[in-house]
Amino acid sequence: MPAGVTIMVVDDSRIMRNTVKGVFSGVDTTCNFIEARDGEEALALLETQTVDLILLDWNMPRLSGIDFLKQVRAMDQYKELPIIMVTSEAAKFNVIEALKHGATDYITKPIKLDLFKSKLAKLRLFRM
Repeated sequence: MPAGVTIMVVDDSRIMRNTVKGVFSGVDTTCNFIEARDGEEALALLETQTVDLILLDWNMPRLSGIDFLKQVRAMDQYKELPIIMVTSEAAKFNVIEALKHGATDYITKPIKLDLFKSKLAKLRLFRM
């Protein structure tokens, strides 16, 4: 298991970024966070930062989460990077579209803590 995990949280809401980061307070792994307000900012950060996990909202200005996901999955170096959609888009076709374009998993807001932690445990990046 890694000594530390770098997590990119991509959401246009500061409150939501803080809420998502708070989920990790109970893990027994050092978590380093990188925050982006939209997909364009996240793409720019990926040019200079190495991340182990991306938590991605769908609805954001400039570049949506689904468009960010498509662009990242088109890059060879990110084909295996875990990307979990964390979004209020709960329609079945949204879930299917995200998974079709390479999302590792999908969580709807409001976040159910136990469900989120079980999905994180499957990644084996954290000691829970």
